[in-house]
Amino acid sequence: AKVRLENGDSRCAGRVEVKKQGHWGTVCDDDWSIEDVAVVCKQLGCGSALQAPQYGYFGQGSGPIGLYSVECEGTENALSECTHADWTKAFCTHAFDAGVICSGKESSRFVRLVGGNSPCSGRVEIRDADQWKTVCDSHFGVKAADVICRDLQCGTALSIRDGAHFGEGVGPIWDGELQCVGNEPFLSSCPRRSLSNQTCSRANYAGVICTSEHS
Repeated sequence: AKVRLENGDSRCAGRVEVKKQGHWGTVCDDDWSIEDVAVVCKQLGCGSALQAPQYGYFGQGSGPIGLYSVECEGTENALSECTHADWTKAFCTHAFDAGVICSGKESSRFVRLVGGNSPCSGRVEIRDADQWKTVCDSHFGVKAADVICRDLQCGTALSIRDGAHFGEGVGPIWDGELQCVGNEPFLSSCPRRSLSNQTCSRANYAGVICTSEHS
C-alpha cells in the first residue's frame, strides 16, 4: 500500500495517510509507537524515527480512516507488512490521526526533473555535494529512468529524451554514471561510478517523461 505524509514541514514529517482501494485515508493512533514510525520512515527513504506524534498533531485529515491498531516490530520494510486491526474502532475519529517525524537524512531529494510540464517530466538533475548537477545522456538508460520516476512517485518511465529537449541547464555537469538494476526504490539506492574524463555539451542532457502525474 502507498504511504504519504501530509501537512508537515518536509517530505519526512506529517500526518500518515495510506492508500486503500483508490482512496487516501488516515491512521488511527491507538497503539501508535516509535516502531511503527520507523517502518514508515524506512518505506519513504526518510532515515530513522524521531517521534510518533498522536492526537492529530499535524491536523485532522479527511476521508476514511484506513488503519487501526497498527503494530510493527520495526524491522518491516512497509507499513502494509505490519499487523493491524480492520475498519472497526468506533472511538477513532480524525482527532486521533497518527503522525510521523523522521530524521530525514536520506530524504533530501537526490534527483529532480526540471523544465517539463510537471514534476514528472523534465531534464534530469542530481544533487551532488550540495549542488544540483545535470546528467549527460551518453550514459543514461531506461533502468535509471524507471528508478527516477519511482523515486518521484511518478509511475514508470514513458520515454527518455536527449539533446537538451527540456532546455539547457545552468549548473555543472554530473561526472558520474548511474548503474541501476531497475528495481531500486530510490535513485540514491543505485550503484554509480565516476567518469573522470566525461565530455558532455549542454546540448546532450538526459531528460525523462514519466507515466503519471502526482497522485
